[in-house]
Amino acid sequence: MHIGCHLSSSKGFAAMGRQALELGADTFQFFTRNPRGSRAKDLDEADAAALTALMAEHRFAPVVAHAPYTLNLCGAREENRAFALETMADDLRRLEHLPGQLYNFHPGSHVGQGEETGTALIAAGLNALLRPDQSTTVLLETMSGKGSEVGGSFESLRAILDRVELGEKVGVCLDTCHVWDAGYDIAADLDGVLAEFDRLLGLDRLRAVHLNDSKNPLGSRKDRHACIGEGCIGLEALVRVVRHPALRDLPFCLETPNDLAGYAREIALLRRAAED
Repeated sequence: MHIGCHLSSSKGFAAMGRQALELGADTFQFFTRNPRGSRAKDLDEADAAALTALMAEHRFAPVVAHAPYTLNLCGAREENRAFALETMADDLRRLEHLPGQLYNFHPGSHVGQGEETGTALIAAGLNALLRPDQSTTVLLETMSGKGSEVGGSFESLRAILDRVELGEKVGVCLDTCHVWDAGYDIAADLDGVLAEFDRLLGLDRLRAVHLNDSKNPLGSRKDRHACIGEGCIGLEALVRVVRHPALRDLPFCLETPNDLAGYAREIALLRRAAED
């Protein structure tokens, strides 16, 4: 089982790796830049190399770089779409200094243009971004379906993937809170949900899991994360997720409302449960 949490990148790549080890983790997630802005720190190639060496030494799973929330590849305004493309392209260039990692992003919100238009714009953006020689896999995150979000169903993600030219460079990150809030009952029918995922998307495309409980009942379409075992999904169901044979070798990243000590407790709890 590979599990980690969301860490601050303010002290650099290698510092995040060392912090992950202190928390009992062997993967982690970080924002590529200010999650609600556009500024990114200058790239320190030596620091990136130090993290790569640390990950190899301690047999880390791939780490997950998360794009800022503000990016919207299917925004109504062309300048907003151009900003998203420019920022994501810069992120992908930087990530080549950490070869073979994952880059996760929220597909976007069509803001009243309609799902079909949103889907077409997201796919066009990915076709402009992806390069045959890149080592980073770009992940579409499963969303809760609130408002005008695109990606609130497996069918929605399939529609994007069908239009992506370099499909081998794109995967999916399954967020347990989001799929629950979108109406997929991973507590009562995890096997059924994964079978539906496999039918529509292919389990080979599932490359990472955001492991979160939810403050909301099934199908609420609200997206409010809870600590593990303190929400409507529940500890027993989330343990089944980490122990499932189709999932257990993936990187699991906690995005629960926690401080570092809380993350350490959850990582230890889930490791114990996975080994029982």
